[in-house]
Amino acid sequence: MSAKTNILAKLRNSLSGTTPLADDFDESLVTQPWRYPPEQRIARLRELMEAVHTEIHLTGSAAWPALLQRLLVERGLPSLLIAPNTEHGQQLQAHWKTSACTITLKAYDRPIEEWKAELFDETPASLTGTLGAIAATGSLILWPSREEPRLMSLVPPVHFALLKASEVYDNLYEVLHQQQWAAGMPTNALLISGPSKTADIEQVLAYGAHGPKDLVVLILEDA
Repeated sequence: MSAKTNILAKLRNSLSGTTPLADDFDESLVTQPWRYPPEQRIARLRELMEAVHTEIHLTGSAAWPALLQRLLVERGLPSLLIAPNTEHGQQLQAHWKTSACTITLKAYDRPIEEWKAELFDETPASLTGTLGAIAATGSLILWPSREEPRLMSLVPPVHFALLKASEVYDNLYEVLHQQQWAAGMPTNALLISGPSKTADIEQVLAYGAHGPKDLVVLILEDA
């Protein structure tokens, strides 16, 4: 018998003759203090995220590619990393074809080992979708996938994120239940509340130390 089996057997035997406690968890304790009228959710999210240097723009599901193009031009960014096989990636590529934009769309379509240096040294910005947002904490929810790996939101200095207004939730508990996270979790879930920041050095707050120095959120109001 292995050591692991022995330990598990002892744990099970230690419960012999005991009675499980009733589950008296009060859901209201983690939901009621963090509920907002639907018309206030975006305002709450925006207030918290802008307080930590996040830039937020309200736009529409058809207008966001043109807005994103303008923001890239204003910042003088020469290229943008996208996930070409996602719905928003395809929408952006279609807009680029008709806009005569000279900014390069760079596709994340190969293993990181093949272009790691280019990603870290020559990719100034990226665009990702989101799974929604949490009004109570001012956080975006990202589930990295094969099409949109985690490095897309963590490496480029500027991170653009698309958020549907209809997917702004009151609190994390609501997200877990309504999206049924228990039925299938990703290998990694990200809650992003602003640009990367640290105060490790002399307790002076600095942005961009461990990830993007700028976070720009485009909220699609009619999505």
